[in-house]
Amino acid sequence: MSGGVDSSAVAAMLRAEGHTIIGLTMQLWNQRRLAGREGMPEHVTGRCCSLDDVYDARRVAQQIGIPYYVVNHEDRFERDVVRPFVEEYLSGRTPIPCSLCNNHLKFDQLLLVAQQIGAQRIATGHYARVMFDDARGRWLLKRPADHSKDQTYFLFGLTQEQLSRTLFPLGDTTKPQVRELAAKHGLAIAEKPDSQEICFVPGGDYKRFIDAYLAESGESLPETAGDLVTTTGEVIGEHAGIHNFTVGQRKGLGVATGSPLYVIQISGANKQVVVGSDEHLYSRTLRARRINLISVDYLREPMRVAVKIRHRHEAAPATIKRAGDDEIDVTFDEPQRAITPGQAAVFYDGDVVVGGGWIV
Repeated sequence: MSGGVDSSAVAAMLRAEGHTIIGLTMQLWNQRRLAGREGMPEHVTGRCCSLDDVYDARRVAQQIGIPYYVVNHEDRFERDVVRPFVEEYLSGRTPIPCSLCNNHLKFDQLLLVAQQIGAQRIATGHYARVMFDDARGRWLLKRPADHSKDQTYFLFGLTQEQLSRTLFPLGDTTKPQVRELAAKHGLAIAEKPDSQEICFVPGGDYKRFIDAYLAESGESLPETAGDLVTTTGEVIGEHAGIHNFTVGQRKGLGVATGSPLYVIQISGANKQVVVGSDEHLYSRTLRARRINLISVDYLREPMRVAVKIRHRHEAAPATIKRAGDDEIDVTFDEPQRAITPGQAAVFYDGDVVVGGGWIV
């Protein structure tokens, strides 16, 4: 229970259906930890997993009459999500902390806690669907009925064991229907706005967060300054650090030319930021590593799929083929803009999630 309308509606719905329910909230990050440090704001609203969210979750649990517990996983969250987030940016990559959180905590540690307290399954407010396919003998992860709320991109790392013990009750509903359901059950959070920000990065300013986090940890910001170079290798300026950039970025490059420039590539090895025109952002190929396959157990031959390279990216037709024990090569039918290392490439067969991996 995150304290939002989705997980609250799920709890109320399952309770009304007669299931024995226990509410669990994962305490992952101290929202006051870096407040006011290194230019960080003193107080920011709109983040998930805040103290206000914990209060809301507890209130909903009391209202529908179920036991409720807060499980502290701050140390694990920092180790498996926050620290990798900082290290990825400092190496010139653009990470997805929500996917790391799902993989390492919400569907890993939460299932362990559920097992310890005797619960058979976990239910969440994610917009996705899960089902068992008798013909394949596998659990499938599928896109929800409401594609505008589709969260399968962040769930590609779920294993067969995790899927077998997970319920997504909102998979066949729309957001307006969920709010109506919450109102029907008299939940005070029925009209609560959705959280919009990464829970540990207030205001979305990851650069300030990295500065504040390293300062609090007693660490110095690594020297990642270097050259701005064109796609032909010409040095046209200097930059203050590769962690200040992401592929596709246009503003804040620190150089002025007669035509717009974009970040094309970031090289952590030599601390170079490669810039070029918009046309240089397009590519037909990528390689993904640390693969998790869901609908198939092994990629034995090339497969036609649609591939998403960002959460809001429209899945594009492509062919995937195995490139190594834990690698897959993706070839798109048409060039895609700003393929970004550190993001996920998620493969779809219609509404079925074939699997995914991390772009290198």
